[in-house]
Amino acid sequence: MEDLPGKSHSVVKALCRLACLLVLLMPAAESTMANGDARPNIVLIMADDLESGTLPYFPNITRELVAQGTSFDRFFVTNSWCCPSRASILRSQYVHSHGVLTNTAPEGGFDRFHTLDLERSTIGTWMQQAGYRTGLMGKFLNHYPGRTADETYVPPGWNQWDVPVHALYEEYGYRLNENGGLFDYGWSERDYLSDVLAQKARDFIAGSQTPFFLYLAPVGPHNPANPAIRHAGAFPTAMAPRTPSFNQEDVSAEPLWLRSRPQLSGPALEGVDERYRARLRAMLGVDDLVGSVVQALRESGKLGNTYIFFTSDNGFHLGTHRLKQGKTTPFEEAIRVPLVVRGPGIKAGATINQMGATVDLAPTFTELGGATAAPFAEGRSLAPLLRGRPPAEWRKNVLVEFSRPANRSSAAQTPVPAYQALRTDRYTYVRYETGETQLYDLSTDPYQLHNLAASADPVLLANLQTRLAAMAACSGPTCRQADLHQ
Repeated sequence: MEDLPGKSHSVVKALCRLACLLVLLMPAAESTMANGDARPNIVLIMADDLESGTLPYFPNITRELVAQGTSFDRFFVTNSWCCPSRASILRSQYVHSHGVLTNTAPEGGFDRFHTLDLERSTIGTWMQQAGYRTGLMGKFLNHYPGRTADETYVPPGWNQWDVPVHALYEEYGYRLNENGGLFDYGWSERDYLSDVLAQKARDFIAGSQTPFFLYLAPVGPHNPANPAIRHAGAFPTAMAPRTPSFNQEDVSAEPLWLRSRPQLSGPALEGVDERYRARLRAMLGVDDLVGSVVQALRESGKLGNTYIFFTSDNGFHLGTHRLKQGKTTPFEEAIRVPLVVRGPGIKAGATINQMGATVDLAPTFTELGGATAAPFAEGRSLAPLLRGRPPAEWRKNVLVEFSRPANRSSAAQTPVPAYQALRTDRYTYVRYETGETQLYDLSTDPYQLHNLAASADPVLLANLQTRLAAMAACSGPTCRQADLHQ
């Protein structure tokens, strides 16, 4: 600069001062993004078999998500069994559309998902195509990698892949596919799966310089509900909630599968309480994972620009309706799950009363991230509800479908016949393959103790059957028409 003539030298100095001033006046760049990309990060944390009503037991979830976010009080699954439900989450389709009917081959499980080539188009590929860095850590689909892929297989759509291929439910002594490499973990405290996933999530968050979508799927509190060693003595006196549906006394108006079940005896009730305590202990590991994720976001400066969704793939029975454990039923305990969302512009400590469903998650993520869902997507974006601007028309119907597995050992796990169920603002209506029906008026019978199907107004029954048939036949955009029928 000293070689410039005096006048030019003054001009350059003035320009430098102006440039510095402009830099100071400009807003600080988002530390979460490269190249000025200010789109939000999105984290989905999905527990396995977590029923509604237990979140107050878990301090990180309560403090960091419930108190700082918005909760849905009526959020439902498309199927109250792991693999069909997870397929619906990945593709925003009801079960009759994606065709993954059960947890096991040949009609379900990862093998069915893979054979149908469904992984070619999922929330992972949609977000990745929009420029997001994507990661899936934890449980993918039941029996992955199955008989149709090897242990190193990584489906399309995922930049980071950390998924167990062996002994995942034990949370110790498992094998992890880490981006196509196989690594065995042992039985020491540092090998606990939820903790390993938490550390991998922290590394993923810290290392992301572009917007990211992270799908975290710990296995707690799924059976056998093994806790971290540090949590083994927690909840020593906890008991399963004795709701009005607990060990239901009168089942005379119910379908045969339920009428055939005896009331639970003393030892069975003790087993229910012990399983409840085990599940709470296992969930403490998930709660620690939540705390670790929030802290990683906070430390990296990304928390303010990140949406965190917490939910479950299905609920769980613990003594309710005479079921000492289990799922797959159309009762609220199995189909209703928690959903809590924290993020930019979302009201703290609020509750949303409109019905949501797991098919809505992927369309919500794509809208928040500026991505595009596939034309076959059947859910609705929850973003307007989260922003406090509900649409003039919103869903009136949620469809739940269940198929009996062909696999004999899997079929033995559930006494429930195949069914189609309709959940409306007021009613639960169920039609079983046996021809039996159930109808509950949730406005007067929230615990579903009185099956009204035999005595209800025929006009009401016909209306509900018409709505159910429309939902069961819907496909793609027509599902967002059928779910409005009243």
